[in-house]
Amino acid sequence: MADSAADIDTREGQGGGGGGAVQASKDLLSGAVGGIAQVLIGQPFDIVKVRLQTSNAYPTAASAAASIWKHEGPLAFYKGTLTPVLGIGACVSIQFGAFHAARRWLEQRNAAAHPAFVPGVHSLGYGQYYVAGAFAGVANSIISGPIEHVRIRLQTQPHGAARLYSGPLDCVRKLSAQSGVLGGLYRGEAVTVIREAQAYGVWFLVFEWLMNADAARNKIDRKQVLAYKVAFYGGLAGEALWLTSYPFDVIKSKMQTDGFGKNQRYKTMRDCFAQTFRAEGARGFWKGIGPTLLRAMPVSAGTFTVVEATMRAIN
Repeated sequence: MADSAADIDTREGQGGGGGGAVQASKDLLSGAVGGIAQVLIGQPFDIVKVRLQTSNAYPTAASAAASIWKHEGPLAFYKGTLTPVLGIGACVSIQFGAFHAARRWLEQRNAAAHPAFVPGVHSLGYGQYYVAGAFAGVANSIISGPIEHVRIRLQTQPHGAARLYSGPLDCVRKLSAQSGVLGGLYRGEAVTVIREAQAYGVWFLVFEWLMNADAARNKIDRKQVLAYKVAFYGGLAGEALWLTSYPFDVIKSKMQTDGFGKNQRYKTMRDCFAQTFRAEGARGFWKGIGPTLLRAMPVSAGTFTVVEATMRAIN
């Protein structure tokens, strides 16, 4: 049977506490490297997505991109990049570290309940892959919430002399001063947790299903799946991630570009859903989906390819 997720790490992680700690460090390192690649590939697409989600000034993604280029210059597509380069690297590190930790825990439970189950040889059930991915998403949301909030504020602030924040640290300071850390910096955290659990549950599930199916079909170990296939399967997983979680992302973006105090438009996540539906109907939950799906394929493909390559190189 095809090896389970990241089979190349499982056997090395079974040698006791020390081995498990070393393998966890490798999981985190691989995720960090993949996260940096993810940001560099996806940032231009992301700023177009956020502008479409939070403004009615652009009828299409192409018009948004053209306007940014014309009025703000090409470097504007990388506005707010410092925060995600540092933060998303940490986020993806946590995603993969938490996923593999949860996977190993589930494998141990399966082995205890079914003596014929061999960790590293037999695959988890696909519902279990979803659970492990959802756990990774929830763990990730602790830092992804404020990181994305800062990034979105920087991406949507006025250009030039009218800008509100001089940089990420200034944005953190001002958001925290508005309503404290929880009410300011962590605005939209509830919907972020929901989005992350659903998104990464599906992301890891689809990728593991495709990888395991390929290994079983060709009667090879998972680590022998060719790099171009890893990239393709990772890209498909990215498409699935957004198609199953995008409405939550729209609500998150709206809440994280909202005002504070008397200028606050959305009181709660539920209120934001209701106002969006009343004003825009069901289509309002899918604004910006085009550039998001266009971005998802190369970004997710790059992330999984880099993570897999790094994991194979260091194990």
